[in-house]
Amino acid sequence: MLAQPAADPASRESVRPTVKRKSLWRDLKRRPFLYVLLVPVIAYFIVFKYFPMYGEIIAFKEFRLADGIWGSKWVGLEHFNRLVHSSDLVKIIRNTLLLNLYGLCIGFPVPIALAIILNEVRLEWYKRIVQNLLYLPHFLSWIILGTIVIGLLSPSTGFINHILKAFGFEPVYFMGSTFWWPFVYVFSSIWRDAGFGTILYLAAMSSIDPHLYEAARIDGGGKLRQIWHVTLPGIRSTIALMLVLQMGRMLDVGFEHVWVLTNPMVTSVSDVMSTYIYRLGLINLQYSYTTAIGLFQSIIGLVLVLSVNRIIRAMGERALW
Repeated sequence: MLAQPAADPASRESVRPTVKRKSLWRDLKRRPFLYVLLVPVIAYFIVFKYFPMYGEIIAFKEFRLADGIWGSKWVGLEHFNRLVHSSDLVKIIRNTLLLNLYGLCIGFPVPIALAIILNEVRLEWYKRIVQNLLYLPHFLSWIILGTIVIGLLSPSTGFINHILKAFGFEPVYFMGSTFWWPFVYVFSSIWRDAGFGTILYLAAMSSIDPHLYEAARIDGGGKLRQIWHVTLPGIRSTIALMLVLQMGRMLDVGFEHVWVLTNPMVTSVSDVMSTYIYRLGLINLQYSYTTAIGLFQSIIGLVLVLSVNRIIRAMGERALW
């Protein structure tokens, strides 16, 4: 019997996009209303994410409101050159990276731990109450949460300092200390977002085969062994995906959170990229320079996402692409 010639790899690659297009079109005809639900999401990204990218041209111009974007003079890389030689660049990048590293090392494992604990709770009514209490801070503005944090840590009337005084310690001005302020920032961030972050991990845990836990119990594994050998491997890909997304925000700590908690006594550790852009761009009207800073920030974030995604793929885990 004659051997069949091997299929050309190039021809196989050319067939795959055609097959995918056909399956997508077939699925679109089968479930059109599900795809209609994607329209608002796509419109949101086009209007608020992709269309504003047109404004990045400002970074290469000496933008004046009277002249408009196209009427303003081209200056090339002048603003990037100014950024590189700025005396503030090292400080704002250092502060931004440090706050994100603190959040990554301290805050990233917290939703995982909370999800594991909630997954082990068997009383449904108690589990739902705890989940609602954990989710609630996420839906409150940083204006509200920041006021609560500042009130709790007040050196004269704060609850935390009342406890310290009860044990014979001197009150601490947490919000005015360059040592304590980063920890206040990180733990307030955990308080607001850790509970909501458990949703993805709980969803991942729900897809783990219950028979794996039963097999672990038969082999004599206790709760800790089951968590280590069944739960954590079962959500490993979700942890990897969240890590990639977290790395993409290493130069972005947001604005409201820092702005609410900062004060002139701690600007040496609290002045980050977002507050620096706000101060120079909106207050001092240096639109072109701050646009260049934002573009630089986005490029670094893209490089970090691509790098971490490639590393995770090399380790054999499921990455973003």
